[in-house]
Amino acid sequence: MVGRGCLRWLGCPQTLLSSDPSPARQGTYDLVVQQLIPGYASLARLSVALLSSSPLASCQDATVLVAGCGTGAELLEADAQRPDWHLTAIDPSAEMLAVARQRLQNRGRIEWHHATVEQLGAEARFDGALSVLVLQSLPDDGTKLAFLSALARSLRPQGQLVLVDLMRPERSPLSAQVAEAWRCFQRASGVDGEAVDLTAQIQGFHPIGIARLTALAEAAGLSDPAPFFQALDFQGFLLQRRA
Repeated sequence: MVGRGCLRWLGCPQTLLSSDPSPARQGTYDLVVQQLIPGYASLARLSVALLSSSPLASCQDATVLVAGCGTGAELLEADAQRPDWHLTAIDPSAEMLAVARQRLQNRGRIEWHHATVEQLGAEARFDGALSVLVLQSLPDDGTKLAFLSALARSLRPQGQLVLVDLMRPERSPLSAQVAEAWRCFQRASGVDGEAVDLTAQIQGFHPIGIARLTALAEAAGLSDPAPFFQALDFQGFLLQRRA
C-alpha cells in the first residue's frame, strides 16, 4: 500500500522490503511495525470487527475493498472473521502485493489488483472499505482528496470506510511529553535506542489534523469522521458515504 510501506518511512531497513516474500521476512515486517506503532497488533482485528458491524458489510457475502493491503494483515483478519466476504485487495507496491498473496494462498475469496484506488475506478461497488496507514503518506495538494473521493465513489450509498492514520496532534504544551512517550514505547518494544529518531521516522509523511480530515471527508462525499481508536498520534475513524 502507499501507506503500508511504513517501514521505509519509519526508517526501517530497506532489506525488509526486498522481493523475497518468505514467511520469515513477513514475520520480520509485522514485528517491526508492532515495535514502532502502539496498538498495531490489534488494529486489523478491531478494524474488521468494526466494519463487520456496519449496515451493509454486516450482510452475508458483502463486498469489501482493502485499499493498500500491504502484507495482508487486514485480509488475514477478514478471512478469519468474515470468510463470506468478497474481498478486493489493491496496493501500488508489487512487492507488498506479492507478500500478501503468498500469505493468503488458498484462503478466502480475494480479487487482487496492482493499482491505486483511483486506478481501480470502481463505482458504487463495495459495501465497505478498509484503509490502514495510507492517507498519511499522501501530500495534501489534492492527492489526499483524490484518494478519499475515489474511496467514496467506490462505496455504495451508506457504505462505510474504516480509516487509520498518523494524525497531526493539536498544539499543546504537553506535546513534547507525548512524543517522548512514543520514543519510550519503541525502546520498550525492542527498538535500538539510537534508531528512535521520530523526525527521521515521519519524514515523507503528511499527517493532518482532525479539522482538515473532516473538511476533506465532506468534500469527498463522506460523513464526518467518528473516532474509534487512538494510540498517541495514531487515530482510527469510521466514515460513511453520503446517500
